Amino acid sequence: MRKAPLVLSTVACSVAVLTGCATSEPAAAEVANPVVVTYDGGFLVLDGGTLEQKADLPLAGFNRVNPAGDERHVMVSTAEGFQALDAVSAELTDIKFPGSKPGHVVRHAGRTVLFSDGTGEVVSFDPAELDGGQPATETYRSAEPHHGVAIELSDGRMVVTLGNEDERRGVAVLDDARTEITRSEDCPGVHGEATAAGEAVVIGCENGALVYRDGTITKVASPTEYGRIGNQAGSDASPVVLGDYKQDEDAELERPRQVSLIDTTTGTMRLVDLGTSYTFRSLARGPQGEALVLGTDGAIRVIDPATAQITRTIPVTAAWEEPLEWQQPRPAIFVRGADVYVTDPATRQIHLLDLATGQKRNSVTLPQEPNELSGVVAH
Repeated sequence: MRKAPLVLSTVACSVAVLTGCATSEPAAAEVANPVVVTYDGGFLVLDGGTLEQKADLPLAGFNRVNPAGDERHVMVSTAEGFQALDAVSAELTDIKFPGSKPGHVVRHAGRTVLFSDGTGEVVSFDPAELDGGQPATETYRSAEPHHGVAIELSDGRMVVTLGNEDERRGVAVLDDARTEITRSEDCPGVHGEATAAGEAVVIGCENGALVYRDGTITKVASPTEYGRIGNQAGSDASPVVLGDYKQDEDAELERPRQVSLIDTTTGTMRLVDLGTSYTFRSLARGPQGEALVLGTDGAIRVIDPATAQITRTIPVTAAWEEPLEWQQPRPAIFVRGADVYVTDPATRQIHLLDLATGQKRNSVTLPQEPNELSGVVAH
């Protein structure tokens, strides 16, 4: 059972300082199964079935979006911190979580966890409380600021990264009173997280990954001397986590052509040759745990995580090349159930595919060049 939160915060945001709270009139009707697309200077809220634009919400700066963990909201990372966007009502809310250099948003077991890189502060809350305004929060502060991530498990334990501004080296596991249980510092360049079946947590390293399962941290080594895993996608339907895989430590921008499959039950890793490159916005999971990778050849590879075999290739867009700057637009994939959404900045399009058939159900041209892509997690 979870204990009472250690630190409660009821910080309210002032409309006077919340630039963007009232930048657009709310939609006349609720948006069905909303999808949110960012562009340079704002967001487009789309109907998840018709892809019809329901709102254009201006917000200056480079903004990132992630599911908030409920059926209505998306978390926006802004220059000032995290802000909740009510995607069903198609409006930015007054709900804010101030933070310096807002980074990862992780949702699991009915808790959403925010990590602010500039302070190392971890804030967790129940996303169901977003409907009632500013939710009660539990706060934990890492020993030192770093580009990190944290995840809260169903029994209140928390897995949080270790590091500082110069290096990131591992993870610590905390109990529900936030007392350290165990740690591993065998994870140089720690980055990203994913959760698999059985509540196994995978954290990426420059030489493999760490797996926390059943109270124990296990190191899964890369098959190459330098084998960086920095982005992962997990599924409750599979014990295997999909990860990227980079082998050239000195590359200005490596365009990898292999992905990693980390088996959390056996502590082993397999690599899959794709025949094409991909980016950090290319990884997703299907409803049965299928591993999905959007390649720069414009096609989605569907991989069976149990056999590491590519079972299908689904063409979506024309071929494209990853830009040098990570903030620059490139095709992105967002999956919700059997609905697969793919953006194409080159044509300003967004496509909706049925994963079961591989067929496009809809395509529309957007008024802005799409960058990031997200949506609510349930519909």
